[in-house]
This record gives sequence, structure tokens and C-alpha cells, in this order.
Amino acid sequence: MKKLTLIFAVMTLFTWHASAQSEGRGGLGVRGGGNFYTFGGGDISDDNYTNRTGFHLGLYATFFVAESFAIEPGAYYSMKGTRNDDFVNSRALLDYIDVPVLARLYLTEGLNLFAGPQLSFLASSSFEGDLFGSTVSFDTNNVRETDYGVVVGLGYNLPKGLNVQGSYSYGMAPVFKNSNSDVYNRGFNLSVGLTF
Repeated sequence: MKKLTLIFAVMTLFTWHASAQSEGRGGLGVRGGGNFYTFGGGDISDDNYTNRTGFHLGLYATFFVAESFAIEPGAYYSMKGTRNDDFVNSRALLDYIDVPVLARLYLTEGLNLFAGPQLSFLASSSFEGDLFGSTVSFDTNNVRETDYGVVVGLGYNLPKGLNVQGSYSYGMAPVFKNSNSDVYNRGFNLSVGLTF
């Protein structure tokens, strides 16, 4: 099912790219940047959790449906998780394939607001800690294979197809399965993109 969804997402990107190019606007692009994620939710009660710093990288297609309004699907490899300043400096290393479908509203030629749903597929998961001077790592089967949520942000288009943006991802599916814990993936992305 994961593979079928990713194939569908890539085919959609290229179809929308061809359509956008025929209209003379929008296009296919590549985008990447920094991630700053942690766990959020009602069951996060202490202040020991800090951001896991990582990156995201992937493709997007911008399809204008009106003069100042565009739809932008994408597919990105994205590093999420959290760090905990406990006695073993524990870390949750959760990597996903994010598939957002964003709606962009252009306030000016370059400045735009965007928001939309995002479906995420777990690519890998492990937990680490430092014990007696060495790193101990173990896999887990208790992380949900799919995540979903919403993305909101602000972007700006620069000359020559360059763009920059900042966004917040608000995860709405609990990270762990078979658990009553109210814990979610939440964090910020800072990105640079290039539209071809």
C-alpha cells in the first residue's frame, strides 16, 4: 500500500507539472532544508524534551488554478522525533516520507500563505541512549506506520525560480500504537526550493 501511494503521488506530481507548464505558470521543483521536531500532546508534561534537528528533501509541483491561488502536492523524506535531556540523553529517531497537499494563496507576486493536509509514512524508527560512554540503539515495533496532520506556513518566491519558506507541522495521529499516550509529531521546517 505504501508503494502504491508513493507511485500515485509521483505520477500526480508529473501530471500536474505538465499541466502547469502548458499554462506557462507553476512547475516542478525540488525543496530541502532543516527540521526541528519534538513530541507534543497532553501527555508531554515535563520540560526535558527538546528538538531533534534533522532535514527534509523532496519534490513538489505547483499548479495554479486561479491568478493568486495554487495547489502544491509534494513528497519529502523527513527526519522527525525528539530528544530528552534525561540521564541517558535518550533520542527517538523517526524518519518519514511526507506527502502534503498544500493550498497557496499569493498575497503579492512573491509572498504567499499556505496550508493543507499531510499524510506521512514511517520509513525507519529507532531509539538511542548514551550509557557508560557508548551509544545503545534498539528498534521498536510500537511506532505507527502512518501519521497525518496539517501544515501551515509562509513562503516567498525569489527570482530565477528560487523560493524560501517556513512552516509548522501539527501531527494529529498518536506516534505510538497500542498505547493510550497522547503523544504527537510536531515541529518546524525551514526550506529553500527551486522551481524548474
